[in-house]
Amino acid sequence: MNRLLVKTSLALFVATFGLFSSCNNDDEVALPPAETGDKKMFSLFSASTGLPIGTATFSELEDNSTRITLVLTGLPGTTEHPAHIHTESGAQGGIIAISLIDVDATSGTSETIVSKKDDGTVITYNDLIDFDGHINVHQSASDLSTIIAQGDIGPNAFTLNIEDFELFEVGGSGVSGDITFIERESGVILAVLALEGTPAGGNHPAHIHLGTAASGGSIAISLTDVSGDIGYSLTDFTALDDGTPITFNQLKEYNGHAKVHLSSTAMGTIVASGDIGNNELTGDMKAYPLGSSAIEGISGMATFIKRKSGTMLVQIQLENTPENGVHPSHIHLNSAVVGGGVMVPLSNVNGTTGTGLTDVTKDKNDNPLTYDDLLDYDGHVMVHLSSTEMGTIVAKGDIGVNALTGEKIVYNLSELNGSGVSGTVTFEQRNSGLTLATIMLNGTRRRQPPGPYPFQ
Repeated sequence: MNRLLVKTSLALFVATFGLFSSCNNDDEVALPPAETGDKKMFSLFSASTGLPIGTATFSELEDNSTRITLVLTGLPGTTEHPAHIHTESGAQGGIIAISLIDVDATSGTSETIVSKKDDGTVITYNDLIDFDGHINVHQSASDLSTIIAQGDIGPNAFTLNIEDFELFEVGGSGVSGDITFIERESGVILAVLALEGTPAGGNHPAHIHLGTAASGGSIAISLTDVSGDIGYSLTDFTALDDGTPITFNQLKEYNGHAKVHLSSTAMGTIVASGDIGNNELTGDMKAYPLGSSAIEGISGMATFIKRKSGTMLVQIQLENTPENGVHPSHIHLNSAVVGGGVMVPLSNVNGTTGTGLTDVTKDKNDNPLTYDDLLDYDGHVMVHLSSTEMGTIVAKGDIGVNALTGEKIVYNLSELNGSGVSGTVTFEQRNSGLTLATIMLNGTRRRQPPGPYPFQ
């Protein structure tokens, strides 16, 4: 036999020895070789959640064989679970190389002494800890297609280098999740896509693209399609699609983003996307309110979000914009009260969604512009009605040093001499220390434009 079930309980061993000795006192029970002390542990992960649920420990024995001990928790069902060492990584899949003792459903354990592969080839401890393979634990002997736990071994085992990036839903798809990059000991990178909200029965093509999600870019790395049933895919890679090698450390700084498409026949429909590498959004952000201007009811926010690179994503989100409209927007110099020229062109705001996204790295004069620069910028944001009606401002708001701190004082203005005019004057502090004075009056009569009038 090429494997031997080892009894780990001393009490069971003594009982078994007693049975043999009662039959023949001259019989001897062969003890397994002693351990040398060298051992290596690999993690086993749930196939449904991706969370760690156990370990596989390889222990060297004095005759160069290996004791493989599987320990798992939270196993489903009450039947034994077949286990094997397969060739290749778990992401790639592979044929069975070594059959292990089934995992006991109650204890969650299995122990096998391995000295040969299933084909009879001798394999030592050193061979096994360097074996290009993975372990699968299956639901049952009658359901081998259902894997309940999996773990990579040898050069496929994971290092501690892990980078995780968030993927956001696009176009109200309801699909979101994460893309995680994990470095293997061989230097291969595993990309794990885990999504929520994917419709069952479909497959969703996925890629890493150049540039940011806001700016877009060509496909750099093709990933395994995401299964809609489980919202999951695994991809091993060491190079871009054009053959250019890429390491884990290079990927950490990569100028790219991930996209997941609806289907192979609807590649233009993106269901989820997110920036990776240096384009990752750090979570540092500053939001400025945009008030209504020429058109009542249109208002929103301009949010500046810092990237890992120090540059920023500018998001304008407006409410009550007319559908199918396209609204040019810019960052202008000075405060909105003073006015000033365009310094940073922004993407048009989509009237249907009310959203505009722009990657900002410099101003119109090619001067570098960082997120920290904009926090102290002397400017304001303006959104126009259309490219042919630039003089009509639908929303505007101060940013940087011109933003209001929230400190304000309001004074009432009383009518005089029976004018019927009253109101308030409000003094508000800007980040720069300047004061904005706003006078609001009731009872004033609008000046009529000079005649002739229709009724004259």
